[in-house]
Amino acid sequence: MANGKDTVAENFYNQSTNKHTGILSWLLTVDHKRIGLMYLYAILTFFVVGVIIGLLMRLELIAPGRQLMDAQTYNALFTLHGVIMIFLFIIPGLPAIFGNFFLPIQLGARDVAFPRLNLLSFYVYLAGAFLALLSLFLPGGPIDTGWTFYIPYSVRSTTNVSLAIFAAFVLGFSSILTGINFVTTVHRLRAPGMTFFKMPLFIWATYATAWIQIIATPVIGITILLVMVERAFGVGIFDPALGGDPILFQHMFWIYSHPAVYIMILPAMGVVSEIIPTFVRRTIFGYKAIAISSLAIAFVGYLVWAHHMFTSGMSDTARWIFSLLTFIVALPSGVKVFNWVATMYKGSIDPKPPFLWVMNFIFLFSIGGLTGLVLGSLATDIHLHDTYFVVAHFHYVMFGGTGTIFFAALHYWFPKMFGKMYNDRLARIAVVLFFVGFNLLYFPKFILGYMGMPRRYYDYLPQFEPLQFVSTVGSWILAGTIFFIIGYLIHALLKGKKATSNPWGGVTLEWHIPSPPPLENFKEIPTVTHEPYDFSQLKEMKDE
Repeated sequence: MANGKDTVAENFYNQSTNKHTGILSWLLTVDHKRIGLMYLYAILTFFVVGVIIGLLMRLELIAPGRQLMDAQTYNALFTLHGVIMIFLFIIPGLPAIFGNFFLPIQLGARDVAFPRLNLLSFYVYLAGAFLALLSLFLPGGPIDTGWTFYIPYSVRSTTNVSLAIFAAFVLGFSSILTGINFVTTVHRLRAPGMTFFKMPLFIWATYATAWIQIIATPVIGITILLVMVERAFGVGIFDPALGGDPILFQHMFWIYSHPAVYIMILPAMGVVSEIIPTFVRRTIFGYKAIAISSLAIAFVGYLVWAHHMFTSGMSDTARWIFSLLTFIVALPSGVKVFNWVATMYKGSIDPKPPFLWVMNFIFLFSIGGLTGLVLGSLATDIHLHDTYFVVAHFHYVMFGGTGTIFFAALHYWFPKMFGKMYNDRLARIAVVLFFVGFNLLYFPKFILGYMGMPRRYYDYLPQFEPLQFVSTVGSWILAGTIFFIIGYLIHALLKGKKATSNPWGGVTLEWHIPSPPPLENFKEIPTVTHEPYDFSQLKEMKDE
């Protein structure tokens, strides 16, 4: 069975490596590892741009009145920051980089099911990013609607909305192609002996994410096309002035965008479930509960979208049903956090940098999740809707969750991806600085929101100034830490010590092969005989 499955991938590899050398061997590669690395370099570049834009916005908000820019420029930067961070960094980040690199290896496969489609999805991603960039310089100028493209702003704005949202449409195709590839790979290319309940939990999380990418992304694609049709031909679909319904746009947008939140966070939860057992030297507590909770989050996540719309105008019945569903979707996340903490109980903890990043994540994500329940409750949401409280909650979940785990995954798998070790002491300092900067930047926003500071505003009343100033200082620490991390990882890449095949003592399949992995991953396709996270394998690996 394994031999038949691997022939296609081997043929692709042979074609790729025999024909091309130099830069073309990268640009035309079908090696899932090289594609993962190309995603890493592209996504990190966009992330740095997003961070710089965020810094400029915070500098503008350091005090009331104009500091650096006018309101129109602020709105354009605000939109650009959101589009880059959501569509170019957080949604593709973990699946496209670490999913591409490690999913086939953890399954015991030589590549993904469709290697050429995988390369196509990368170029579709680049095409979407290029269109987004192009929209900044064409007539009309940068889009100013916010990253949610809300009606009626997006049909009446004179800025270059159509091209910018078409860029998001193209990026959606990249997401769908990656999802199809991952689902097929999980179903068809598992190593002999690897049943579904012997798969690593990162695979489970990526698999659940892939289904969301396939099923939910077409909804936003259709919505975006309708906005473009409305702008081009004046068809009254969403614009109330033309007989359309702006609430319909919100429904269609959030039917995708709330499941997209789980596209962002589920792979991060999978990474946490990999790192904790490795540094605690214990089998994960409640493996099946964590695996099934990934699917449960993906499923229930489709049913809660209207909690973004409690103040938009809905029936009272719809409000309490969506509020109840919002509380229910918190349960599988709670199961994960409980099981992670239970795994650590009486474990032999080795607090290396990846583990410290995970501790950071659990604290920040818990704050984000619990404040999400405050917003999911009808009475409190009426007061806090569209205030800085929402901004703080969103960043604690997305950046405190997914962003933190992006760095955790980078520190965990860096030795395997590049075959080099980074400076342990610098990495520990970075974790502490990140924690301090993050909380200084975003926690004051909870208080500002409670005090009534509206989000998305270019200016504000003097009463909000002290906390806005603290928040801006936090942004300096956080941004400085991010550049510090990138700096010492680049240094490690160039001058770091050579990594062994298993520097952390992990037991999933990627730690059974050299660092960095060879072209076809395995000399022979492995046969899986152990339960996942069975640390009795470590002795066998040493004996080999």
